[in-house]
Amino acid sequence: MSMDKEELCGSLLTWLQTFNVPPPCTSPQDLSSGLAVAFVLNQIDPSWFNEAWLQGISEDPGPNRRLKVSNLKAILQSLVEYSQDVLGHPILEQHLPDVSLIGEFSDPEELGKLLQLVLGCAISCEKKQEHIQRIMTLEESVQHVVMEAIQELMTKDTSDSLSPETYGNFDSQSRRYYFLSEEADEGDELRQRCLDLERQLVLLSEEKQSLAQENSVLRERVGRPEDEGASGLTAKKLLLLQTQLEQLQEENFRLESGREDERMRCVELEREVAELQQRNQALTSLAQEAQALKDEMDELRQSSERAGQLEATLNSCRRRLGELRELRRQVRQLEECNASHAERTRQLEEELRRAGSLRAQLEAQRRQVQELQGKRQEEAMKAEKWLFECRNLEEKYESVTKEKERLLAERDSLREANEELRCAQMQPRGLAQADPSLDPTSPAVGNLAAEILPAELRETLLRLQLENKRLCQQEAADRERQEELQRHLEEANRARHGLETQHRLNQQQLSELRAQVEDLQKALQEQGGKTEDSILLKKKLEEHLQKLHEADLELQRKREYIEELEPPNDSSTRRIEELQHSLQKKDEDLRAVEERYRRYVDRARTVIQTLEPKQQPPGGAPLDLHALRTQLRERDVRIRHLEMDFDKSRSQREQEEKLLISAWYNMGMALQQRAGEERAPAHAQSFLAQQRLATNARRGPLGRLATLNMRPADKH
Repeated sequence: MSMDKEELCGSLLTWLQTFNVPPPCTSPQDLSSGLAVAFVLNQIDPSWFNEAWLQGISEDPGPNRRLKVSNLKAILQSLVEYSQDVLGHPILEQHLPDVSLIGEFSDPEELGKLLQLVLGCAISCEKKQEHIQRIMTLEESVQHVVMEAIQELMTKDTSDSLSPETYGNFDSQSRRYYFLSEEADEGDELRQRCLDLERQLVLLSEEKQSLAQENSVLRERVGRPEDEGASGLTAKKLLLLQTQLEQLQEENFRLESGREDERMRCVELEREVAELQQRNQALTSLAQEAQALKDEMDELRQSSERAGQLEATLNSCRRRLGELRELRRQVRQLEECNASHAERTRQLEEELRRAGSLRAQLEAQRRQVQELQGKRQEEAMKAEKWLFECRNLEEKYESVTKEKERLLAERDSLREANEELRCAQMQPRGLAQADPSLDPTSPAVGNLAAEILPAELRETLLRLQLENKRLCQQEAADRERQEELQRHLEEANRARHGLETQHRLNQQQLSELRAQVEDLQKALQEQGGKTEDSILLKKKLEEHLQKLHEADLELQRKREYIEELEPPNDSSTRRIEELQHSLQKKDEDLRAVEERYRRYVDRARTVIQTLEPKQQPPGGAPLDLHALRTQLRERDVRIRHLEMDFDKSRSQREQEEKLLISAWYNMGMALQQRAGEERAPAHAQSFLAQQRLATNARRGPLGRLATLNMRPADKH
């Protein structure tokens, strides 16, 4: 049977090595401390055998047998609780190992029982499939022994299970008490510590009883000596047990003294708690008294506030009574004044009847003045229009004279070019008459010209001519754009002049209205008194003042609008001048390029006419051709620079045109909106609003006629 247990222990050691725990587990001596078994249980179920439980196991007991046995007891107790509480399989007493033999002698039989319990926990936990797969990876012999151990563990009778009293009188809540939270108060901690000490005393007493039983058994064995070897072994074991008994007695005495100290401390703490409770009761009674006093203070404060409010109401009633007396006195004065005003009203009614005829005459004269003002405004608008058209004609005359001068200069240049071409045509004819062999149509002369004037030079000349034509076309397009911008500028100036004239007319109307207001104020001062007529005149005066204020606002808006329009016009004229200046520079550059081109052509002609193949040295013609090629390259570089500058200026002109178009569009929309607001009838039109509507109605047909008259002039 012992061999079977040793074989079981070896196979379970092989199975235990598959967990790869940090402590060694190759021999029974490695497992005597219980540390490797604790790490294996932590891997089997980390929720039950957690890190706190691992910290309760001594890591390095060394040769201390007592620490080893305590570790093994803690492991065995945890296994029993895990089987009962988690797995629901109580462990039989016959399956429980003797941990003292494991810790002292590393007994394989008892160690096999302990490992058999660990195996039962592994195959019954939540990760049982993983552990079963791990068992299947072992050798067949080891698998056979492990399976027999599982069957032996599962097929035994479970009726006589281990009760808590058979092992240390531990209940299932001992580990829970061991891991209590540290956040409780000091009294609870002391009580818990007392309970733990009592449990330790119970364990030590039970261990003492078991050791006493073992001692008695060993003494009986000593009484029945079998042989000398057995008697020596029992004697050694007896001595060892006696020493252990003495150590346990000392530890028991120490624990009892500690328990007494803790009891005394607990009594002191209970006494302090009673004192604190009495003090708390006294303080609560004082707090209740303070609260009652506070309530009385609040009531007194409310009553004082109410008394202040009543005093304030009494003062207000007294003040109102004085005001009532003053009002009665004022009523009597007003009644007397009303009687005098009634008499004055009757007198003013008679004067009003006399002033009725004068008012009709005043209205007729006012209408005549309005008609004369409208005619004067129309004449002023016509005068401004003719002045503006005169300025436009003068500007057109100046532009026409400039264009005429430019055409005359271009005509002179074309005449010079025509004469040069005629001279160039006459020279080959003279050569042909002097020597018939130099006829241009002859193949010899053609070969000579081809040799003297290479193909690259001819291609360069043709390319320069094409570029000259293209630049001329671009210049014409730029001039058209300049004319279009000039036309837009003229329209802007025309609109600005119209707004300025309207501004002047509004200022004149404003001065006239101010004069009317002054007249009305003088009339009021002459009349005097608070009559009905004076009230009407005051109303008229207020109306005129309101109209005057509206006219001021209108003039201010128009002045701001004119100021907004003037900067874009100034900037557009400045940009147009810059564009004209850049175009003049480009014209001058083009003329300079044409002059150089003509000089190069003349030089090439002279070289062709003067050189003779017989008299010319062999290296002369290539030198001249090289010089001509270098000059042509320089001219190409300059032309490229001019093209780049022209592209930059063209992009700048396009941007400026876009800005001008957007500005004109915004200005047109603003003017159109302003005109629509002025034409829209208001619910309560004032005198100035009616005058503006009348002037706009008269100005509308005149403005349309002026635009129709100016359109043919623009076309011409």
